[in-house]
Amino acid sequence: MSKLKEITGPAAHHGPSKGTIAMVAANPATSKQTGWPIGCWAAELTHPFQEFVRAGYDVIIASPAGGKVEFDGYSDPTHESGFSANDLLTLGFMKRPDLMKQLDETPAVADLDAAGLAAVFLVGGQSPMYTFRGNEGLMKFFSSFYESGRPSAAVCHATAMLLDTPLSDGTLLVKGKTWTGFADGEEKMSDETVGQRIQPFWIETEARKLEGTTFTVKPPFTEYAVRDGNLITGQQQNSGVAAARLVIDALESA
Repeated sequence: MSKLKEITGPAAHHGPSKGTIAMVAANPATSKQTGWPIGCWAAELTHPFQEFVRAGYDVIIASPAGGKVEFDGYSDPTHESGFSANDLLTLGFMKRPDLMKQLDETPAVADLDAAGLAAVFLVGGQSPMYTFRGNEGLMKFFSSFYESGRPSAAVCHATAMLLDTPLSDGTLLVKGKTWTGFADGEEKMSDETVGQRIQPFWIETEARKLEGTTFTVKPPFTEYAVRDGNLITGQQQNSGVAAARLVIDALESA
């Protein structure tokens, strides 16, 4: 029996599905930098999820290893910090027991039927800095999907994976591409907010060491997403919807 489970929200379009989009969220981990439990950033999952469903697509939420997915504490609107207290969309998502149950039972990326997917969307958060970068299985899955010509997206810290992801010929996927991800200015602001260094490396710093690629950012926490061919990237948590809309545009203009 297949381990895959599809998650679909209330269909605003009331019509047949236009296809299935896989959203890949990080499995829980522990930060070696802070010692915090870390996961995916809630809004980077819930907000694009809503955009895809509203546009008429089914959604599968998967993870690299399969199994449980958890939200970063600061992204949880019920967290004691109050950092994301105004994220009412995520709060509504969390009130759906069927959706939250699915986060405990995500299929592994290796179990996805890539041929049946319309697009892939990697969700950011703190865990991807440890669990996405250097993850051979995830990089191969994403690279192969990208080379098929279908929309391949990553937002925020999920773009850390792109620092090392090769194509089938060994060329870096982002070579010759313009892309974005969590900016150094945003890392600095985040560190100042909590009073310590949060991430083991900064994506923008590492991206600017690469030859033959263009990494671009806007002012901290500005909504910003970039489409270069079928590669779509978003700068941070405020850019998930913009990235999702670029995915939808790419699908519907194909």
